[in-house]
Amino acid sequence: MHYFLAGGGGLLSFNTGFAIWVLISTVVFLIAMQKFLVPPIMKALDERENRIKDSLESAEKAIAKAEQISKDNDKALKEAEIAAQRIRKEALEDAEVLRSEKIERAKEDAAKILEDAKASIEQEKLRAMTELRKEVSDLAIEAASIIIDAELDHSKNKKLVDTFINDLNNKN
Repeated sequence: MHYFLAGGGGLLSFNTGFAIWVLISTVVFLIAMQKFLVPPIMKALDERENRIKDSLESAEKAIAKAEQISKDNDKALKEAEIAAQRIRKEALEDAEVLRSEKIERAKEDAAKILEDAKASIEQEKLRAMTELRKEVSDLAIEAASIIIDAELDHSKNKKLVDTFINDLNNKN
């Protein structure tokens, strides 16, 4: 232990000249660092800080834009749903109107068919009555001809029978 405490260059011995040179070289080193190394490092750090700030700002803008797009999409979706409901309602109303029109048209067609059938039946009835009158008059003339046996001519007989039948129709 004595070796360490003695002035013979031990670890704990102090050399003033060496300390001054260490101090001078440290000061020179710090000045050189301050002049040559610190400004580029500070510049690089400032640039990196600015890039990070710009990235954060653009990220915030992108998030805000994404949120706005999401809101717009939600709004558009709601509007689309409302439009779809309106279109569905209009389609149902149009279908109901169309169904009502078809029912009304079918009723009108049925009434027309019924009316046409009645008119046709009436025409057939009149035609049958006309034929029946003709046959009755022909039969009456034939019968009268047989009875009178040519006392009157055929045109007079027909005229008499037609008058008789018309009188019968007027009574009914």
